[in-house]
Amino acid sequence: MRIIHTMIRVGNLERSIKFYTEVLAMRLLRMEEYTEGRFTLAFVGYEDESKSAVIELTHNWGTDKYDLGDGFGHIAIEVDDAYATCEEIKSRGGSVVREPGPMQHGKTVIAFVEDPDGYRLELIQRHSS
Repeated sequence: MRIIHTMIRVGNLERSIKFYTEVLAMRLLRMEEYTEGRFTLAFVGYEDESKSAVIELTHNWGTDKYDLGDGFGHIAIEVDDAYATCEEIKSRGGSVVREPGPMQHGKTVIAFVEDPDGYRLELIQRHSS
């Protein structure tokens, strides 16, 4: 068994695809439109779905905003250098909501960015061996 994707609902599919591909440098892997169900799915990630877990962006036609609730935490992305990655994200118009630095009560360097719908993504700096 393996995790294949995480699904999040988005209010504006084009805006979300732009954020994940242009700001976070993921690739749009595939899109599927379901006219009878009135929704579109877009899958984004750093590698093909056969190799890595990806994010499924679900756009329900006619819904432009969601209440994120308090149960969802974040999606984590491993990066080589959280400081440099945050600067790159900001230069691409992304929103860094927690600047890079050691996590509370630990040494792991983390940062948080927020996508256009308010979902948080944690950047975790890869530990050097």
